[in-house]
Amino acid sequence: MQINRLFEMVYLLLDKKKMTAKELAEHFEVSSRTIYRDVELLSSSGIPLYATKGKGGGIALLPDFVLNKTVLTDEEKAEVLSALHAMSAVNAEQATTALAKLSSLFGSTNSDWVEVDFSSWIPAEEEAAVFATLKKAVIKKQRVTFSYHSPQGSTSRDVEPLKLCFKEKSWYLYAYCLLRGDYRFFKLRRIKQLTLLTDHFERTAPLKACVGNPGFRDEFVTITLRFSKEMAYRVLDEFPSYEELPDGRLLAKLTMPRGAVICHHLASYGRHCEVLEPQDIRQLMKEHLENTLSLYA
Repeated sequence: MQINRLFEMVYLLLDKKKMTAKELAEHFEVSSRTIYRDVELLSSSGIPLYATKGKGGGIALLPDFVLNKTVLTDEEKAEVLSALHAMSAVNAEQATTALAKLSSLFGSTNSDWVEVDFSSWIPAEEEAAVFATLKKAVIKKQRVTFSYHSPQGSTSRDVEPLKLCFKEKSWYLYAYCLLRGDYRFFKLRRIKQLTLLTDHFERTAPLKACVGNPGFRDEFVTITLRFSKEMAYRVLDEFPSYEELPDGRLLAKLTMPRGAVICHHLASYGRHCEVLEPQDIRQLMKEHLENTLSLYA
């Protein structure tokens, strides 16, 4: 049918940039005269086709036709370029290449209004190397083995890496753990002696690993904290909501896994943070501080 030939002609010219009437005629098994009639029909319909004669001539579309006039609005083009800028934060060379190509096609130079950098202010070459290896393992669906350090101690893990996730200021690997026979999150900074194995797997990752996922098996507790006004800058950084008291102190709630990690975190606030409830966490914090002070007795 003619309508199918017309659509396919447009797609061919988008892909090959330019084709002669003879090449198009041979492809569609029609005459060159039919091809020229199709070109006239498409042109009259608003498709910007043009033909040039002589050596190196042929039939072509005006540059940027699809991207500029058919598929994307100016706002959508800006969003695409901004997303690619953000993708460069995970050291994706492909994003940089695509960004250069699309910036040229879009003719846009104002897409760098946002800059995303997930790295720490402190150099972390080892974590970057772990990230690169895990990225390769996720893409190629290869198992990995590593030593993992958790509050419960160090264990050796063989896992099927499914996805790299950025959550709560840290990078995590979401994977199926062969030791536990279940899905788990592993903090990249706790992964040591990472080795890429030759074994492949077929398991697929969920669309959203961090949302409503039971990968964390710890028991969580919500703690009510009172901060001195000197600690306001950290409260603003670390808490989405808080209450300012009449005397300038701040009240906030923190949800964390039970265990020693609570004490280590709260101790970082020094004398500027007090646990109000629950009482068992308040007592746990008191014992932690007393044990810490005994080191300097």
